Formats: sequence, C-alpha cells, structure tokens
Amino acid sequence: MAGPAAPGGPGGAALAQEPGGHEEFVLEDPRIRESSGLQASHRHPGVYWTHNDSDYAPEIYGVDSATGETVATVTLQGVEFRDVEAIHLGPDGDLYVGDIGDNLDGGWPHVWIYRFAEPAELADTALTPTVYTVQYEDGPRDAEALMVDPVSGLVHLASKKRDGSGAVYRQPEQLTTEGVNTFSRHFDTDLWVTDGAFSPDGSRLLLRGYFGAELFRWDDGAAESIGLVRVPLQPQGESVTFTPDGTTLMFGSEGERSLVTPVELEGDQRPDDVVAREEAAQEQEEGDRGGGAAGGSRGDGDGLLDGLGRAALYAGIGLAGVVLVGALLRARA
Repeated sequence: MAGPAAPGGPGGAALAQEPGGHEEFVLEDPRIRESSGLQASHRHPGVYWTHNDSDYAPEIYGVDSATGETVATVTLQGVEFRDVEAIHLGPDGDLYVGDIGDNLDGGWPHVWIYRFAEPAELADTALTPTVYTVQYEDGPRDAEALMVDPVSGLVHLASKKRDGSGAVYRQPEQLTTEGVNTFSRHFDTDLWVTDGAFSPDGSRLLLRGYFGAELFRWDDGAAESIGLVRVPLQPQGESVTFTPDGTTLMFGSEGERSLVTPVELEGDQRPDDVVAREEAAQEQEEGDRGGGAAGGSRGDGDGLLDGLGRAALYAGIGLAGVVLVGALLRARA
C-alpha cells in the first residue's frame, strides 16, 4: 500500500469526465436516502460511487451523473454496515469504504475499513471485501472522513469534534487483516469534518464540514493550509470528491433525491497537475501563434525578395533596350 501510484490510477493521467461533465445532478435512486460518501470513478467516466449512512444494506451504488440513475450496485458480502461514512479511491484502483462513524461520540472500541477493487464493468455484483479493524492511538472517537493518499497509498481518517479538537489520523506503515490497526494522530483541525478528499495528483487535501471547507497543500504527508473553499448550501452536506481531472470539487448531501453540486477551484486552490497542464497548453498555444507569425514573416520576406528580383530584372531589360537603341542610332549616323 505504500508504493507509487499505479498507471491509470488516481495519481496517473485519468482525466476523462464525460458524460455528465461537472454539472449538478440528482441522486435519483430511491434506495439512496442518506448519501454520506462520494467518489468519482476514474475507470468509468461520469460515474460516482456513493452509499447510505447507518443501518442500511451493505451496498455501494454507481451513479451516472448524466442521468442521476444508478447503473451498478455492489453488495458487500460478509459484513454489516454499522455507520458507514466515507468512500475513497486508492492508487491501486481499489475502493476504500469507512465504517467509521460513531454516534455515541467515542462509544465503539474499534471501527472498520472495507476494501475492494473497483468493478471493471458497470453491473450489479456481489463480492467479499478485505476488512481492516481500526482503532485510534488516543482512544475511540467519531469520524466521517476517510482519504487515501494517491501517491503513498496511506489511509487517513479525520475525526469529527464540534468543539474544535478534531484531528487527521494516519494508518500504520502497513494495514493488516490480522489484529487491530492503530491509527496515529497526524495533525489537528478545528473544522467539524464531515468528509475529505485528496486531489487525483495528491498535491491537495480537502476537509469539508457542513458550512465550510479547508484546502491544504499536501507534500509527502505535510499539510499547509491554503485557505477556505466555498461550500454550497445543502440540507446535510456530508460528502465531497474531486473530479478526475482535478479541476472541480463535487459536494453531496444526505436526503432523498439529494443534489451533487460542483464548485470549480481557482488560483492556488488548483492541484499542481492542473496548473502544469494549463501552462503547457498555454505554451503550446503561444508556440503555435509564434510559429504562424514567423511563417508569415518569412513569407513576406520571400515576397519582398521576389519583388526586388523582378524589379531588377525589368530594370536590366530596360537598360539593355536603351543601349541597343543607342547603338542602332550611332550605326545609322
């Protein structure tokens, strides 16, 4: 899990977003009543994975953003959802689902993370996920955000504390299915975190709350706050994901037929690879314009030389004619 991003994964060049683009859409499936996690697919353009909150069937829904309709339902076998709050894509192409909520505010001694490969085909399927049992080094707590670093592959959890004493926790070096995985406190946050997401290139980390969100520049695990990001007004905003091209955040909410709303990133908010692509495109455009202008100048120069050549030729012919006429007049004389 600590290896580099796999080609074509979140850290790769997966930029496709059509159909649906970055437009607002509605979760039309009547089964989706409390969407509390959201993840843009990097394998199926325009599809978003989501799930319900607590006390629902262990199902993950793939929703087509062009229509809002569910196009795939993944049933997780061998597990029962207690309080599922988050979903995130890893660099290995696996989906990580966080059964990490704790409505008793620290009443559960441990929580779980479910991991499975994102389906290659959009169809209803049932599978058995890998299950990791998790606890925190400083005791039980409520959490609603799970984020997987697309470069290192490390899983991070963010606790939810309305008194401003929340924190982001990081997994041990390796996750194991044997025993309990103890997550260590990585850095503090005063935001009442309801979800989080890494940008596809791993250069930005977003933590969202109900009414605000904070964006961080992320460099090999070091978080530097860039500032706040506008969050759309939603009934109970509990989910967020980056679009595969990294340009936009998609914010979701609980409730029947809830909206997923885009917010485009600007300035320093934009991930590093987005800025790099824009600069490369601008340089290419300027190069194309420069090449055309240079070509035009060369063409104009060639035309000028051609004009001067023709003028010299005509002048030479005229001079020869004058000399010939003069010679004939002298001969007659």
